[in-house]
Amino acid sequence: MKTARTLVKVLIRAIILGLAAGFVIVWWKPSLLERPANEAARSAAPTAAPFESLAPAPATTGEAVDTGPARRIVVASFADAVARAAPAVVNIYTARVVTERTAAPPLAQLFGDFWPTYRQRVERSLGSGVIVDANGTIVTNQHVIAGAESIRVQLADGRAAEAKIVGEDPDTDLAVLRVSLGKLPVMTLGRSDTLRPGDIALAIGDPYGLSQTVTQGIVSATGRGQLGLATFENFIQTDAAINPGNSGGALINARGELIGINTAVLNRAYGGPEGIGFAIPVNLVRGVVKQILQYGHVIRGWLGLSPQEISNAQAAELGMPHGGITVVNILVKSPAYAAGVRPGDLITALDGQRITSAQELVGRVAELKPGTLVTLSGAHGTRPFTARFKVIERPDGGAATAAH
Repeated sequence: MKTARTLVKVLIRAIILGLAAGFVIVWWKPSLLERPANEAARSAAPTAAPFESLAPAPATTGEAVDTGPARRIVVASFADAVARAAPAVVNIYTARVVTERTAAPPLAQLFGDFWPTYRQRVERSLGSGVIVDANGTIVTNQHVIAGAESIRVQLADGRAAEAKIVGEDPDTDLAVLRVSLGKLPVMTLGRSDTLRPGDIALAIGDPYGLSQTVTQGIVSATGRGQLGLATFENFIQTDAAINPGNSGGALINARGELIGINTAVLNRAYGGPEGIGFAIPVNLVRGVVKQILQYGHVIRGWLGLSPQEISNAQAAELGMPHGGITVVNILVKSPAYAAGVRPGDLITALDGQRITSAQELVGRVAELKPGTLVTLSGAHGTRPFTARFKVIERPDGGAATAAH
């Protein structure tokens, strides 16, 4: 019993001494009672939302992740893509002499005593272009340099020189220029056949003479046609702002690769649509440039006839069984005419594949090499017909002496 009582006294004494020592230590260094800041932050932070685990990691596309105490904030930048592509986008300045007839003075108009006089003025315009190889080959829109008597190209680094026209293709609104300025930046060509609506698109050009400008949007649609902008239309539609002076400039993806040549916007007069621009896909550009560099022009297949779409109502007025693709005129000395095709015939298929539009027929034939044997199916009045003949080379502008 005495031993137990002694043991309790020892424990009580030890506890008292420990508390006293602890009080002295805390009094001497009170910071020992503070919680670490990072531990407090961790306990105060809410649990991360489930979707944050799917946030993209930093990549070469320019994405940067800022990790904060409460949430992760993803900030996207396309500065690296622009830095890779922008040096290869050039400004194009053109000039041509325009002759105008001067107006007669009021008195001369009254008495008819006036000989017409003419005056000349220099018309200047702006555009953009893209350097596509180290030899100084530049791609732009044909309408940018059409009729120009002088073409001056200025690089993003300030260098400038006169450019020469290598070739033009009005059917796609493309032109190829050549400039000599030593070592040149070159645009990397991407692919347009893999584009999807929603892909990032950046337009680089020289709008309103403001020098190089970048606008950002997305690919709104692909395969746009029947807009009346060119003979062969397969445009990329984008909402990246395209303004006067942007024509011929670059449409690039988030990696800085060329995916199209900016060419047009829908008419904005009288409060027209905004954010609807069009670019020529790079796959088409690549083929046109290759042929111009090799032959000086583009070689395309042609049937020797002009197709046009007509509705069922129009067909009924003409005494035809139904609407579709009809031949409106045909080259008299063409293989198609020799095979029996005539104006007014309906065309339903090419090489066994159904034709749904005049644009489709022209485009598919244009891809064929002249001399290729094709089979055209359709109807002559109420009688079906099949004509087999060779494709001929498309003349400049598709012009021909035709039978109506």
